[in-house]
Amino acid sequence: MALGLINPFLSAIKHGLRTAVATDAPVAGTSADIAAKSTSKTRHLRLGLIGAGRWGQHLVRNFATANRCRLRWICDYDQQIRQRMAKLYPDADVTAEVADLLADPDLDAVAIATDAASHVPLASRSLEAGKHVYCEKPLALAVSDAVALSTLADRCNRRLMVGHLLEYHPCVRYLRNMIQQGHLGQVYYIYSQRLNLGVVRNDENAWWSLAPHDISVICHLFDSEPVTVAATGRYFLQPQIEDIVFATLAFSDGRLANIHVSWLDPHKIRKLTVVGSGRMVSFDDMEASEKIRIYDKSASYHPQVGNFAEAITLRTGDVLIPKVEQTEPLKIEVQHFVDAILDGKPIQTDAADGLRVVRVLQAGSESLRSGGQPVEVSPEQT
Repeated sequence: MALGLINPFLSAIKHGLRTAVATDAPVAGTSADIAAKSTSKTRHLRLGLIGAGRWGQHLVRNFATANRCRLRWICDYDQQIRQRMAKLYPDADVTAEVADLLADPDLDAVAIATDAASHVPLASRSLEAGKHVYCEKPLALAVSDAVALSTLADRCNRRLMVGHLLEYHPCVRYLRNMIQQGHLGQVYYIYSQRLNLGVVRNDENAWWSLAPHDISVICHLFDSEPVTVAATGRYFLQPQIEDIVFATLAFSDGRLANIHVSWLDPHKIRKLTVVGSGRMVSFDDMEASEKIRIYDKSASYHPQVGNFAEAITLRTGDVLIPKVEQTEPLKIEVQHFVDAILDGKPIQTDAADGLRVVRVLQAGSESLRSGGQPVEVSPEQT
């Protein structure tokens, strides 16, 4: 496998896209940020977090070290988690009661990292209490609830952000830059795999648990929303809770995306592949450092050639592994929320982005129940 930069195109990607990604992905939570935070007289975002368990503990860590952010409250119903958080973050108040956070008049924002079914009631209470909200994915379990949350945020004049983490991944930003700059030619399709043995859930299926990551990334890369979703899946471990789902997303311009999610698989895979008319690229998030591979390969059809064997042209060139700076995506995401609230900047994964993903999820659920029949994703769907 050739890894050189023989092709001038590959050289252009190496230099041009690296610059684009570097300027698009600010580093949050470095030691310099923390030192500056302690002496800066600029305003800080005072934040409380609900749910400090398996995933929430990582949010706690990043909000505690984010520039211009002060972690004021940590809320969790589990006593052992509260005790551990109190030791790790002595400057934050720890409580089991959500009401304690919401009653604090000095609190600016609330981050929610609880089970999906609690997102809507907790986000609603926080918005009504006058707090900005960061909510983990999915925003809601029904389109109608996601619409209601978005409307409530507007009515309360508060900001609402959804934790679509991978949209902040430096490699996803690299892929998006490649597509936007035309380095892949016309993009034909994308397919993704998100597989592992566990974590098995009993309150949502693999589609709702795992697919939000891939749906948000695919819509972000295509800068579009699918028009139909066709999904098939099976449950083996628990009745009516699919362990494995295959879904095909069709877009109005003819592009396709396929998503394979499972928590019942011997392989741990987090991989996405984009196939274009000029080149192809893969993003393997399980790789320690060489996460992006660009394949200078393509196929073309020349119908004017009479012989079919000669009408199809296959081109195989070099494979490039570009250097992409690997800042923790969660640091970037958390800092984006803080900066958006304090500086009034647009939120990339806002309520509209969250609603888009929920629309696709709901259409996929309806398709699962109908045996894989394509279901329309309507912007007015409620």
